[in-house]
Amino acid sequence: MGDEVREADGEKRVEAPTNQDNLIMEQQRQIEEEISEAIPLVGVKEDLLCALEKEYAADPIYTMKAKDLSSKYSSIRRMRPDGNCFFRAFAYAYFERLLTNKDEYKSFYDIVSKSKDDLIELGFPQFTLEDFYDTFMEVVERIGGGEMAQDELYELFNVTGQSNYIVVYLRLITSGKLQRDADFYLNFIDGNRTMTAFCHQEVEPMFKESDHIHIIALSAALNVGVRVRYMDRGDSAQVIAHDFPEGTTPAVHLLYRPGHYDILYEH
Repeated sequence: MGDEVREADGEKRVEAPTNQDNLIMEQQRQIEEEISEAIPLVGVKEDLLCALEKEYAADPIYTMKAKDLSSKYSSIRRMRPDGNCFFRAFAYAYFERLLTNKDEYKSFYDIVSKSKDDLIELGFPQFTLEDFYDTFMEVVERIGGGEMAQDELYELFNVTGQSNYIVVYLRLITSGKLQRDADFYLNFIDGNRTMTAFCHQEVEPMFKESDHIHIIALSAALNVGVRVRYMDRGDSAQVIAHDFPEGTTPAVHLLYRPGHYDILYEH
């Protein structure tokens, strides 16, 4: 689109064209936000096969893979697709497990209760950590004290402020683990970024999507096994599984579809 020349009071002036691409992109972003916000942060538990067959009714490849998944899992719980889905799914699934697993709770509590001091030692500012840590530990302590029922956990995770504070703190724990063991984790990063720069850009900010490196670091930091089922368009009828860290017994089961994580429940 060329510049427009207009006459006003006998004078000519050049009016810069509107950047239509930017307007379209902004409209698309707003639409995506509205769609996302209409979806609960944490959804209800659904029958896996019914949910996925309905979603992929016109997709024979994904329908085939849904049937394979249904032989191993009975239910699915969807997360809001806002870039925080891995961390929120991990937190909800594991906290849900801790409601009825007191032995596992103790070892988890020992790790997370020391996590703020570990992060401060790495150079994280205390005033940044304080509120996130306090909110996170308040939920953890309520779970351990038997003060929280399943429906209360669900309600809490759908309150944006509290739910997002939990996500932020898990992002900080992940960042701390990556920076503490940077020599190892740099092998997973493309380009010439430092680990600190990677964490500031890709791990700590909200709404940044997660990849293998986030899962490896968080599961190792908290000593919680995670099994991720990868549902893709490959020819195999089976939905491939990867365990993090390798060789551990998974406590959390997640379904990954390009760009998104949901919670899976075994039979």
